Amino acid sequence: MIAMHFDLIQSLSLAGKASVPNDDRAGSHGALAWVIDGATDLGPPGLVGPRGGAAWIAEQANRAFSAAAPDGIVATYREVFDRVARAYDAARRREPIGRWELPIAAVLAARLDGQGLEWGALGDCVGLVARDGDVVRFGRPLAKQDEGQHAASVADADPAAVRDSLRARRATRRSAVLGVEPGDVDRLLTGRLPCRPGDDVLLMTDGFAALIDVYDALDAARLVATVRADGLAAAATMLRAIEAADTARDRFPRFKGSDDATALWLRVAGG
Repeated sequence: MIAMHFDLIQSLSLAGKASVPNDDRAGSHGALAWVIDGATDLGPPGLVGPRGGAAWIAEQANRAFSAAAPDGIVATYREVFDRVARAYDAARRREPIGRWELPIAAVLAARLDGQGLEWGALGDCVGLVARDGDVVRFGRPLAKQDEGQHAASVADADPAAVRDSLRARRATRRSAVLGVEPGDVDRLLTGRLPCRPGDDVLLMTDGFAALIDVYDALDAARLVATVRADGLAAAATMLRAIEAADTARDRFPRFKGSDDATALWLRVAGG
């Protein structure tokens, strides 16, 4: 049995716009790697202090994964949920206005062991494992079309109506996420993939994965080929160029001109 670990090749994280904090986080240590996408705040800061809930939970989750002992993906997530819940109890300044205000995040974590790659997903982050020309996707199934349809349906509404629509959807959400409601950990989607030293792994928040999931600029194999040839920055340049050419959001309906976009490029190594 080979003890495997991740070698970091490149990481990249871009804010959707420079005037707004980046609510993504990513990291790796040893056999564990993760990406985190804090859900955009739908109201002003105040619940957990002067910092917005999206950045707050992304930071807390990142700290929790950094400190986690990767003893199985489910156990890792339970440890992260516990740390985030305790941090929330300590930071909360008042009762939330509504369920929509609770800080939540999408997360994808991958763990290596002697049998391959074990992953756990909450929300819509995306992972790829690449060996030579073969690329396998993992994480939650694609759901960005639903977001595009929602954005198109409220495109002509005033900002207050759009905000209220987003709050209502978040308050009644059915998808499992990382948050301060502990029951979501029991809805963690998990899986296992074969891998071996030399394989490349990409972990992406949905803002980066939009290249393959929303804009159809590349498929998964071509994204991997682009990254291997020219690095993550080349893919990010392509991503932002597509969005800059669609500032009216007519071709690709969406709530923000550009989302935070984060990716980790890792290589599996054996000890």
